[in-house]
Amino acid sequence: MAELIGIAASAAGGGIFGVLGTALGRVAGYFERRQTIAHEEKRWQHEVQLLEMQRFADAAEAEAELALEHAAGRWAGLQASLNADAAIRGSYPWVDAVRGLTRPTLTLLLWGITTVIWFSADPTDRSSLTETASFAATAATLWWFGDRSAGLKPVK
Repeated sequence: MAELIGIAASAAGGGIFGVLGTALGRVAGYFERRQTIAHEEKRWQHEVQLLEMQRFADAAEAEAELALEHAAGRWAGLQASLNADAAIRGSYPWVDAVRGLTRPTLTLLLWGITTVIWFSADPTDRSSLTETASFAATAATLWWFGDRSAGLKPVK
């Protein structure tokens, strides 16, 4: 009988250790899964950040390409304008005189408008209005007279 009790006690002890081992394995598995899930969440957050940064980089690249295309278009427009201006042939003397006075007259008018805006505008609006008018007047002055030296004809 003692032998039977010894076998039963050994079996019960083995069963208890087996159940404890299984329970410890399950508890360890729970913490392992939790750690794996946390790691996966961090990895996916990192992936989202990388994709977001890539999207911003692509948007910046597209914006830079668009700005480059705009600049190329403006230069092409300038070249076409200069070519068209160079293609104008001489005409009657009074037409050449009117054509020659158009640029200086418009430039003086633009600078006059800028001056009138400066002195008559409300001081709070003066800055933005004057900046716009100054831009137009300066662009006209440099554009219209910057290319004049190449197109001057000798006086006969």
